[in-house]
Amino acid sequence: MPAALQNFSKYNGKWIASPVNVHSTNWVWANKEVLAKAGVTSEPKTWDEFMAAAQKVQKAGFIALAHGGQPWQDATLFDGVAISTGGVDYYRKALIDLDQKTINSPTTEKVFQRMSQLRKLVDKDFSGRDWNVASGMVISGKAGFQMMGDWAKGEFINAKKVPGKDFLCFRTPGTQGVVSFNSDQFVMFKVGADKSAAQAKLASAIMDPGFQSAFNVVKGSVPARTDVPDTAFDACGKKGMKDLAEANKSNTLVGSMAHGHAVPASIKNAIYDVVTRHFNGQLDDKKAVAALAAAVKQ
Repeated sequence: MPAALQNFSKYNGKWIASPVNVHSTNWVWANKEVLAKAGVTSEPKTWDEFMAAAQKVQKAGFIALAHGGQPWQDATLFDGVAISTGGVDYYRKALIDLDQKTINSPTTEKVFQRMSQLRKLVDKDFSGRDWNVASGMVISGKAGFQMMGDWAKGEFINAKKVPGKDFLCFRTPGTQGVVSFNSDQFVMFKVGADKSAAQAKLASAIMDPGFQSAFNVVKGSVPARTDVPDTAFDACGKKGMKDLAEANKSNTLVGSMAHGHAVPASIKNAIYDVVTRHFNGQLDDKKAVAALAAAVKQ
């Protein structure tokens, strides 16, 4: 298991939880037919390429970015944009270490500037929309892109869509090589001897490679174990597993702020508030930087 994941499964060096998966949040999902109709011929690799592609989709009469205006969804965008803009070291300093100098930097202002760019790509009815409804907009061909964690893949697969043929999955442009993650885990509390054997059986069943494969093939996530074969996984799943292994090896696997794996809930919620107020036009880019620094400090 990746060391970064073990930090959430252990306390004082002892296992307290069994992780069933690793979800990663810095993904983009795209409708291949919509992109073709808009004249987007290749997968965008950089931020500028993504913006150019999104604008083509918009000009072709589609919604460029399917998004739901809920604080955690706004923060999911922010996660990917922060990594894309400042790199993994900036992300760690700003959103995990909460370094005031890094938060109060031109890089953070650029992050908010890019969030403002994304705001221009969503439709007028985005507020309060659930994430799976946004996924449905991409699946049905109403929208070109969605920036969402890999659980979105389950919606595409359930709609009988095929990766590479009907839809594309790629990392938020500028974040290839970095994985921001969260993980579903079964926490085991301290119990008496009469129940500890049952806990051990449950933990063993969860960590079994066969279960890790079967569960994650359906869920859209990837196994918590990096030694599980990718045989049963589709193209997006195989990419997710490869990316996780590489990020683990290069120490670029970071907890997602948006999904509770970077900072405590009180700080996460304070960041949510600033990000959402900015996305809704209540703060300009410069004021958002100051508000973010103040919220984290408080």
